[in-house]
Amino acid sequence: MKDKVIWALGALNLLLLLGLITRLTAPAEAQAARPSDYLMIPGEIIGGNNALIWVIDSRNQQLSAVSLDQQGRALDMMPPLDLKRLFQ
Repeated sequence: MKDKVIWALGALNLLLLLGLITRLTAPAEAQAARPSDYLMIPGEIIGGNNALIWVIDSRNQQLSAVSLDQQGRALDMMPPLDLKRLFQ
């Protein structure tokens, strides 16, 4: 009985080692492609009671804003503005 348990633990260790080796040797796909660089600035709307976050996408040159709704349960998002077109 003890031999079977030792062999099972040894096989489990080999599987875990194999999984670790494949994880370490795989290319980092999540870091390979960076879609954009973001700048987030906290702010408030004058006359409003909600805080918001201005989001600037510097690579695509777009401006957007995100805030919580009145109940604080969902995010309200502003459609992005094209800053290249706005500053021309």
